[in-house]
Order: sequence, then C-alpha cells, then structure tokens
Amino acid sequence: MPSFKYTAYGSDGKEVKGSIDADDKQAAIRLLKSEGKTPIDVSEEGALDKDFNISFGGKKVTSRDLSVFCRQFVSITTAGVTIVDALDMLADQTENKTLQAAISDTKLSVQKGETLANSMAKQGKVFPNMMISMVSAGEATGNLETAFDRVGQQLEKQTKLNSLVKKSMIYPIALLVVIVVVVAAMMIMVIPTFSDMYADMGQKLPVLTQIMVSCSDFMVNKWYVLIAIIVIAVVGIKLFAATKQGTYLFAKISMKAPIFGTLTVKTASANFARTLSTLTASGISMIEGLEITSRTMKNVIFKDAVLEAREKVAQGRPLSEPLRNGGVFPNMIVHMIGIGEETGSMEDMLVTAATYYEEEVEVATESISAVIEPLIIVVLAGIVGVIIMAILTPMFGMYSLADGEE
Repeated sequence: MPSFKYTAYGSDGKEVKGSIDADDKQAAIRLLKSEGKTPIDVSEEGALDKDFNISFGGKKVTSRDLSVFCRQFVSITTAGVTIVDALDMLADQTENKTLQAAISDTKLSVQKGETLANSMAKQGKVFPNMMISMVSAGEATGNLETAFDRVGQQLEKQTKLNSLVKKSMIYPIALLVVIVVVVAAMMIMVIPTFSDMYADMGQKLPVLTQIMVSCSDFMVNKWYVLIAIIVIAVVGIKLFAATKQGTYLFAKISMKAPIFGTLTVKTASANFARTLSTLTASGISMIEGLEITSRTMKNVIFKDAVLEAREKVAQGRPLSEPLRNGGVFPNMIVHMIGIGEETGSMEDMLVTAATYYEEEVEVATESISAVIEPLIIVVLAGIVGVIIMAILTPMFGMYSLADGEE
C-alpha cells in the first residue's frame, strides 16, 4: 500500500505534518478528514521521501504491547495522575524500545500544547489509526480513560485472535519442514548408496527406481540449480503477490482453500464485528468506523467489501444491505446486523457477532489441528513408502532371478 506525506491543520487549528498509508490520494484525504484533520497538501511519497529508521535495539510494536500500554494508562490516569506524568511513567517502564521512544515523543508533543491524539498520530506507524481515532473521540467527549480501556480490550481480543490463527499454521508448517528434511536426507544419503550398488551389478532398474535415482543425482550434483529454482520461485511469487492481480488472487485462494478457507472468513468476520463495535461504542460515526475498520482487514477482498459498504451507508443505505449484496461476509453476521438495525441495538449485535466468530475461530483452529496432523503423517508415510519401494524393488528382482537360476 502506498504512503502519502501530508500537511494539514489539526482539530486545534495547528499545522501538522506526517505520512499515512492509503490506496490512493483521495483515500488518504478521507482518512485525514476522518481523524479530524484538514488537509492542505497531500502527495505520494517517493523512495527518497520515506524515513529509514535503523535501530539496533528496537523491535516491532505488537498488539500485546499496545494493549498493556492502554491498560497501564487507564490505571495511572484514573488515580489522578496527569496525562504528561502518566506518559512519562509509562515511557520509563516500557521494555519495548520502539514504543518507549514513541511514548516519550508523544509526551513532549503534549507538553507543547498538542492534543494527545495528534501527538500520537505523529509517531509514524507505532499507534494504529483505530487507536488514534478513539483517543480523539475520547478527548472530544471527556471520556479518555473509557476510550483507552476499549482500545485495550480490542487489542487484547485481536492478540488472542492472531495467536489462534498462528497456532493453526505453526504445526502444519513444522510437519512440512520435517517431510522436506526426511525426503532430502533419503535422496542425498540413502539412495546414492543403493544406486552405486545397482550400477555395479549392471541390472536394469525399474522405472520408479530410475526416477528416484535421477532425482537423487540431480540433488547431489546439481544442488545449486535446485537452490536457484527455489529462490527464483519464491522471489517471483513475492513480486506477483505485491501486484494488484496477485493480491486479489491470493486473497481469493485464502478464502477458498480447503480447511483454511473457513478460518480466513471467520477470522475476518470476528475482526470486522469487534473493531466496528468498539469504534461505534466510543462515539465514532458508522461511516468513519467503517473507514477505520477497512484498514484493519488483512484480506483485500474483505477490505473492499467494507469500503463498498461505507459508500452505501454514506448514501443512506442500511449497513446490512451492501454486506448482503457483496456476498463476502457470512449470512449469520449479515442477519445479526440487520436485526441490530431494526431493533436499534447495533452495538450489542456487533459484540454478539464478534464473540460468536471468535469462538468459531477457536473451534476452527482445533479442527484444523485434528485434521492436518493425521493427513500430513499419511503424506509423509506415503512419500517415504514410495522411496523405500523404489529402493527395494530391484533387490526383489535380483532375488527372483537368483531363485529362477537355481
């Protein structure tokens, strides 16, 4: 996603500068307006415009880091500590160096008279847009602690959801690595020993054995070609995935893939419902909430569906209508949103939907583990069995020939 540098007036009338990620210039302008800024100049960043931060001690700020920060901020400010002092205390006790620097810079900006939301917005990509928007709404309504508490809960849910998804992927990947290592070991160490023995005997090898021997010879003598092929394939896939066509293709595959497709849909549904409920409960409008929620969607197809829903809602349509017509989100969440619209309990229905799909994600990850484990073991056994058969078949042929001669 391209980055745009901007100059704008904040809600307090002061000029602010920074950068923002968006699909295009118009989307960047909409995002700035949704954050309460009035854009003066917006232009796409070139390679020389971007900031290159080289940090030997810093590391990525995770959702868990931010959720802990929010919880601690609420505890400290509820006790009567000022925002500046609270930020100073949090900067001292935060272990993540990247987050620590961002908190310190935020504190300095607040001391100069900036609002907390605008000060956080200056910290690049450390604080997510959802968090900044909710802090801005909290400052406007005088419910800053409530806003931070809701952000903390949202980030905790997001952390748990991401952990469940990663858990479902780690075990299959580990087993696949084992398969590759076992097959490579047999091809490089075992088969060459037998192929030399068969060559000395001068016996014609079965087709399966010839194929295995040829593969083994290629891996042993042309390993650099194999590595080059793998590197080219990986780079090619990454470059293609970075294009618009590749992004949509892989997004569609992730939704339709056997076993994992259901997990993708349920994860996106849970993220959508939880984020939108948190934003609207904080006083952010439905249109702005959909805009912010779209930026949290990892799958571009779901992101487009949310942006399309935002456009229809801005035209006066109920949210359930474009979600239903889009055909991306499950019928369950569409029906629940429709009920919320009819009964005036949209926030409650979104929370219910989020809880339901979060539980579904947990069940789906357990199901994936239960299915993938025996499946990969069967695949491993099959591959090893074929290799062993290729090795032993010529030996059986020699024994048969010897018995016939006797």
